[in-house]
Amino acid sequence: VFFGPTWWHVNSTGRLVNSVHFWSVQVFFICTVLHLWGQYFMAGCRHGRARTWMVGVVIFFISIVAGFTGYVSQQNFDAQWISLNAKDAVNSIGLGSFINVLDYGQMFGIHVFLMPLVVVSLIGVHVLLVRRKGVVRPISDDARVKAIADSATETAGGK
Repeated sequence: VFFGPTWWHVNSTGRLVNSVHFWSVQVFFICTVLHLWGQYFMAGCRHGRARTWMVGVVIFFISIVAGFTGYVSQQNFDAQWISLNAKDAVNSIGLGSFINVLDYGQMFGIHVFLMPLVVVSLIGVHVLLVRRKGVVRPISDDARVKAIADSATETAGGK
């Protein structure tokens, strides 16, 4: 950001930073998707933890927006093509008067300042909710606890 809008295209250090940023984003999305799927299939929203799970889903969707603004900020022909097509989608949902995807400066500012601020804040909320509620027990534990309780009532009633 400090070296101008195109330094990552004309400088070998900039290309290195761009590559490291690209691959770390790939790892971030892979880990996010695996975490989201894992929590979904292990029913991580049980026992009052639905708010924690929904904050995680919101983080995922905000990350997609961050990825889009980063893709548009690349200033190549692919980014121009995507932004021209995304203009119609943004206008169709009524956000065209607030967000101009053809404005490189606006997309770059959103990508560099607003999206990291929102994602890091929501991750903080997510971790705080996890620390407050704790992690959910495995599903097999619920069945085991119920079976133990049922067998205890049967033996108590039989005596």
